[in-house]
Amino acid sequence: MAATRNNLLPNLRERVGAFLSTRLQSDKQLWVGLSGGCDSVVLLHVLSRLGFADIAAVHVHHGLSPNADAWAEFCAGYCQRLGVRLVTRHVAVDMSSGLGLEAAARAARYAAFAECLGDSLLLAQHRGDQAETVLFNLLRGTGVTGAAGMPVERRFGKLRLLRPLLDVSRAEIEKYATAEGLAWIDDESNADTSLTRNFLRHETLTAISQRFPSAEASLVQAAGHFAEAAGLLDELAAQDWQLVCEKDAARMPALRLLSLPRLKNLLRYRLRCLGWQVPVAARLEEFARQLQSAAPDRHPELVLPGGKMRVARGLLCWLPEK
Repeated sequence: MAATRNNLLPNLRERVGAFLSTRLQSDKQLWVGLSGGCDSVVLLHVLSRLGFADIAAVHVHHGLSPNADAWAEFCAGYCQRLGVRLVTRHVAVDMSSGLGLEAAARAARYAAFAECLGDSLLLAQHRGDQAETVLFNLLRGTGVTGAAGMPVERRFGKLRLLRPLLDVSRAEIEKYATAEGLAWIDDESNADTSLTRNFLRHETLTAISQRFPSAEASLVQAAGHFAEAAGLLDELAAQDWQLVCEKDAARMPALRLLSLPRLKNLLRYRLRCLGWQVPVAARLEEFARQLQSAAPDRHPELVLPGGKMRVARGLLCWLPEK
């Protein structure tokens, strides 16, 4: 055990430290999402040993499990032992949203995370989570951005969201926890294969890995390739925006010079820049075709949750919801 401990702990800490060294300053306030599961328990422990001066943990109490109060108590005790401040946020999961339980709980969780005031938010998703996300998105018919899975870094409101464990396997995380003598909680819902992600994790990926032992690593590698492609598409969209933009709108004559794929790419890019939800592929393609073919007296419009895209006076405008 001593050899395992000596080799494993510095390695994981060094990897997380190297990841953060080019992204964070040690005196900045960091928030860590702490569910109480093994992954987040290990991430918080690693960070507490890396010398960051201002770490706070946030635990989201969904109230979906009869054990939710016990999990919150576990997180409070763990943070007290580490000397880390904990904020527990109680949320109500909107079961009538039409998103499904998993997506609705995730939406509530991220809404709670968005209330954190500081520099960065660190989450503990690991390599297996990334592989599962890529597979899930591909099965939904995603585009390049979805196939890239979860980014290691992105803006999240006023925070920078970082995922320092995305290249770390679950097995490595559990070995670290065992070597350090850490305890964690097991959410009983993680075994419920009626939930899509659990089905993918326990049934689909397990079966695939029996035939393709490196399936998890290969899916993560593919996500990296898709992320590069998505970055190139964003660069192209940014260049196209400079060619067509007029203040915050786009000139229709210039838009019509773009091919259909390039026009759709530009529309997706602008919606993401504005923080709006990108519509399903069929709706976006139909709107793009209307932009290309509409007569001068027509005013194509696409209504979205964040506002609407509408043609007026020769310009395509993005009008936020009031």
